[in-house]
Parts: sequence; structure tokens; C-alpha cells
Amino acid sequence: MPLWLQGVFESAQAAILSALLVALPIVVVWATGGFANSQPDALARLAGQAWLLIHGVPLELSNQGNGTAAGGTTAGMLTLTPLALTLIPFLLAWRAGRRLARASYTDQLWQALLGSWAVYSAFGAATAFVCRSSDVVVNLWFAMLIPVLPVALGTVVGARREAGSWRKLIGVDAVAWISRTSQHSRWAGSYLASAGKAGFVALMAALGLSCVLLGVDLFIHWDLVLTVYEGLGAGAVGGAALTLGQLGYLPNLAVYTLAWVSGSGFALGDGSQLGALGSAAGPLPPIPVFAALPAGTLDFGFVALVVPALAGALAGWWFVREGENHFDEWLSIKVKARWFTASASTVVLGALIGAVAGVLAAALALLAGGSVGVGRLTNIGPDPFWFALWMTADVGIGAVIGYAAGPWLERRQPQHESSEA
Repeated sequence: MPLWLQGVFESAQAAILSALLVALPIVVVWATGGFANSQPDALARLAGQAWLLIHGVPLELSNQGNGTAAGGTTAGMLTLTPLALTLIPFLLAWRAGRRLARASYTDQLWQALLGSWAVYSAFGAATAFVCRSSDVVVNLWFAMLIPVLPVALGTVVGARREAGSWRKLIGVDAVAWISRTSQHSRWAGSYLASAGKAGFVALMAALGLSCVLLGVDLFIHWDLVLTVYEGLGAGAVGGAALTLGQLGYLPNLAVYTLAWVSGSGFALGDGSQLGALGSAAGPLPPIPVFAALPAGTLDFGFVALVVPALAGALAGWWFVREGENHFDEWLSIKVKARWFTASASTVVLGALIGAVAGVLAAALALLAGGSVGVGRLTNIGPDPFWFALWMTADVGIGAVIGYAAGPWLERRQPQHESSEA
């Protein structure tokens, strides 16, 4: 089988399986009479629209006849992507990438990937064309291009995991290419790469700690969450569907928690801003998870800023163990005052680690935020700029402390030289 054709089959399989997994809970709710419009074509359009949404495709919602006193049309963009459900096409593409890497020789993987991405793009465009309606409008270009992004990332990551090196995939030996550069270039590249990895470590550590805090908050306010469930009276199937929808947005909530502890806070609709340094929340829809939101001004809310700083300290310690501070070495050659070079190189390293963590945090804010398109919930999530700024400062300070304390934490044993008689 030609590689491009195998890529077509793998991509089609991933698209169909992800569509079936998305449609399954919708079919269950439909079978129990959970939808006012029980026509099969309406059900199919809803499933297709949900499939597009989990891939990040914005949906334009229109409410005809109810928008204004004159009976006009109001429209809003539904852009809030359930990131947990986005893992479905990503993991299916990851599996496809591993299979394609096993079937490809060096320099041939591009054929399989090109066929795979082209078919997935066509699948997205076809879904948008078939599933759009007078109430939900989908841009065909968005539907053609955006679903390919998580799938392309998944296939590349899976192929790299299977091949074990980029050389087996693209035929370029990066190590040999780097070895032909100058010593200063190699040192600079190694230093920046280690700082970038440390920034990633800091962000992942802060996000992990935020997930723990989110779990603790839900546990503490579980009685309030149950009260909202009981007030809705959705029944067993409706409650299960509501829970599944909230689980789909669990990664989004984790990012919001990280924004909360960073000090930047996050918006939950127009007029609502929640953060560790103060919260102002307006009326919210009866969604159970919202009952666990901390309200008002917390007396010791500023203590939450320790979370990203602690993650930065962990990243600074990681750099001591895994990286080499070539900038400190270069600066020591140029300037003889060791107190100055040590301080300056540590501050620069902390700034670099914090900047990487801030840029990654801004990317997370763009992925996790969005709009529901109706009512007040047209602005949800942290502001990318302020989120990046606060994370840069918090992580940078922590990285300076962690790097400075790293040698003490290592507790290296002195080397005792022994002489032979």
C-alpha cells in the first residue's frame, strides 16, 4: 500500500472514531427524550457541530427573532473548547503517527503525513458543510484548517515517539549539524535550550499544583455542588451528560486555577473577575462546578502566589542538576568580580525561565479561554497578557531562589583523594 494511501486510511479511521465517541452521549440523551427537537437530522447536525467544537472550530450562534425588540437577529461566537475532549482526536492521531512511522523509511514519512492531514482537512470541511444550519453557522475555512492542528501535533508526536529520533523521520542528523557550528554557538544553544526546558518544567509543576488545589476546592465545596445538581432536577441521564460536559472542560478549569493562584485572575463573563487578590463575580448560570468558586476577598489570598514561585524554585533546582550555565562562565571570563557575575547570571537565568513559563502560560490562556456566545458568558478565561506577565514574575523569582539554593539542596559529598602507597 502506498504511504499516502495508508495515511488516508489512518486519518479516516481517527476522524470516524472521534465522531462516534462524541456522538455517543448525544445519542443517549436523545434516546431518553432529552432534546426538544428529536428529528434524526437535527441530532446528526448537533453531533457534527460538537465534533467541530472539540477540535477548536468556532461556531457562530444566532438567535433569530429574540434578539431585539424589533425581532432582529443576535449572534455570538462559541469558541470555548473542551480541552479534555480535544485529547480524543489527539490520542487517535498519536496512535496513527506511530503506525505510519513503522511503515515509513527515512525521508518518506512526509508522504503519509500529507495524505493523512489532507483527508482530515476534507473531513472537517465536509462536516461543516453538512452540519451548518440557520442557528449555527460554521466558517468552512476554519473547519478545513483548525481540526488539522491537534491531529498534526498528535501524528508528529506519535511518529517521533515510535522512531526514537528525528533523523529516522526526516533524514537530518541534528547532532552532526550542531557539531559543525562554533563552540560559542553550541554553548549558547545548550544554555537557551536548558532554560527553555526549565521554563516548561516550571509551568507543568505549577499546573500540577493547581490541579491539586482545584481538587481540594471541589472536595471542600462538594455539598454546594450537589445542591446545584438537586436544584436542576436533570435526572440520571441529564445529570450524567452535565457531568460529562464539565469533565470535558476540566483542563480549562485547571488553567483558570493556575491563573487564579498567579495573581492575574480570570474572567467568568462580563463584569466577573476572580483571583487570589480579590474577586468580583456577577450572576452565573446554574452550573454545578461554579458553586465551588471562591467568592469575595480572601484575607490570605496572596499566599496562593507561592504556588507558581514554588514551581519556579523547582525549575531553578532542575537547571542546577541538568543544565549548564554557560552565560555565567562567559561572564566570569569578561568580569573578574565574582559577586557581580554570580548575581547577574542568576537574575538573567531567572528572567529567561520566567519568560518561557509566561509565554507558555499565555498559550494556555488562548487555548482554555473563549466565549459561550450567549448571555454574559462572552469572555471566559484569563487575559493572556496579564497571565504571562504575572507568571513571568512569579516563576522568575522562584527560579532565582531555586537556582541559588540548588547547590545546597544537592548536598554533594566532598571528594576525598586517596594516595597509593
